[in-house]
This record gives sequence, C-alpha cells and structure tokens, in this order.
Amino acid sequence: MTEDTTGRWRGWRTAAEEALYGPVGFYRRPEGPAGHFRTSVHASALFAGAVARLLCRVDEALDRPAALDFVDLGAGRGELVTGVLAALPAEVAARVRAHGVEIADRPEGLDPRVGWLTESPKEITGLLFANEWLDNVPVDVAEVDSAGVPRLVLVREDGTERLGEPVSGAEAAWLARWWPPTPEEGLRAEIGLPRDTAWASAVARVDRGLAIAVDYAHTTDTRPPFGTLTGFREGRETAPVPDGSCDITAHVALDACAEAGATAADAAGALSGARLLTQRAALRALGVTGARPPLTLASTDPTAYVRALASSGEAAELTAAGGLGDFGWLVHSVGIPDPLDEP
Repeated sequence: MTEDTTGRWRGWRTAAEEALYGPVGFYRRPEGPAGHFRTSVHASALFAGAVARLLCRVDEALDRPAALDFVDLGAGRGELVTGVLAALPAEVAARVRAHGVEIADRPEGLDPRVGWLTESPKEITGLLFANEWLDNVPVDVAEVDSAGVPRLVLVREDGTERLGEPVSGAEAAWLARWWPPTPEEGLRAEIGLPRDTAWASAVARVDRGLAIAVDYAHTTDTRPPFGTLTGFREGRETAPVPDGSCDITAHVALDACAEAGATAADAAGALSGARLLTQRAALRALGVTGARPPLTLASTDPTAYVRALASSGEAAELTAAGGLGDFGWLVHSVGIPDPLDEP
C-alpha cells in the first residue's frame, strides 16, 4: 500500500524541496521550466548575446587563459549556455569549457561541447552565471502570531497552512539581521539562510573570474510585508501548492547573499568584491539599450530597419522598468576588476 503523504505538516523548505526536486518533482518534468514561465533567456537572444560579451570581458581580465570556464547554474534545458556559445567569437569559443548545471537529465540534442553536471565544477576560471536559480532554492516561511511571535509556517501537500513552533536558532538570527519581524499579526518573511549558503558555496568555487546571480530581488529597505511566496503553472501565477504540479518561488534577499558570498571569498583568501545593480543598468553596460533605429534607415535599407526595430523592442522588454529591467544582478568579482564598471 502506498503511504498517504498528503496530510503531513512540514515547513515550506522541506515541502518545496520535495515538490521541486524529488523523484517526480516539477524540475524533472520533460517540458522544463520554459513550459511554465518565461525568463530573460526565453524573451530574447539579446540576453545570451550580452552574457557572451560579458564572458569576453572576463576573458580579457584573465589575460585570455587557455581554458575559460562558463558555468550556467540552474541551466533549465540549456537555453542560455547554447545561446552564449553561439554568440561568442570563434577564438573565444574554442577555449571555452561550457557547463550546464541542473538536476534534470541532459537535454536531447544539446551541443556536445556542453558538459552536463548536477553541481558546479570545484575550480572555475571564468564566469559562473546563475539566472533565476536562487529564487528556486527553497526557504522556510515565518509568520507573526497574535502574540507578536514569528512562527514557522507549516504546509500540507494540498497547500493548507498552519503555524508551527517559534523561529529559533540560526533562522531567528537571520531574521533579526536581514528581515526584522514587526510584531503585527499576519506579517510574513521568507528566511533566506539556505540561499546565502548556496550562493557562498557557488562563489567559493570561482578561483578567478566572476560570479553573477540574476533574480527577483529585494533589499532591507524594500522587504515585502507579507512575503513573496508564489507558484507558476503553464505561464500563469498560481497559489503555491507543494505537490509537484507547479513551480514554487520567492524573491531573493540579494543583499544577504552578497554578504555571504563576500565572507566565503574572504575566508578563501581571494581578492573579491560584490555589488548589486538592476538588470537595466547591467544590460545597458553590455550594450543592450532598447534605442530605436534611426528613421533614415527605413528608406535606405528597409529590411535592416525592420530587424533593428524588432531588436529594439526585445531590448526594451529586457530593460523595462516594472518588468525584467528591475531584476537584481548580484555581481561578485574574484581576483579581477568588475567588468561591468563604467570605463
């Protein structure tokens, strides 16, 4: 007889871990993430082109090593790593060791130059790029009770919730440091400690180069009072239900991750630096501006004008305020200058 697990009460971190990454979890489904939500990678090839230009800048800062790593962390079905390889100059592409890191099986037809791994290489010289990865590192949720005490939110497989024990230990310390609870009943916070740990581990694997996390984000001055936990199914936002039928995600406290990554790099004795910026600022620094082509081009070369206009529209979507342009970029340089600094 199969065990009935639908009535188990668990914290959101444990429930989401199983629902997303268990044997029949959401991220093991054949359609992949692209079947349910659209990221910058899916919005336009301009995004992969910008990442390729960034990789070239890292290459220059590293004095063009014989082997240049590009690690696509949370690679989905390999869309970004494939696009980056296609956009690189031939001389750079010939030296690139490309890795897709994902729990799902290697996609059929993936470029044979791409290695497919379940965890990042231990020694990286180049660029580690985590696009919408941290928001799917499961976290526990805290809610303030009627006495003003933050308690863990417990959930069953059908999405029903109740309050559990008071938050304690390292989780309570994280809340006090990064998301201090206000004693008002019903207010919520997502305890981002597992994401700090995951990002510190990722940065620690970069010997020299750059680590970047791109995600929905908030910082200490913009924490949402009721949290951000939600689900996505077939392109639409939905209630988060930890049964494997939908994505379960929450925005990322990128400022906390930045400090954790810097601490990990310092412990390893690496010369490093971290900063936060918007996707709009990052992509503009990489030449994606959304500027419309000159009207004169329409009369001199109509076909080129139409292509340029389409590209402009895609760039505008990637950098739009209130949309993808507001994504946070956590840029962590290790042993090289930040290649996104203005010249």
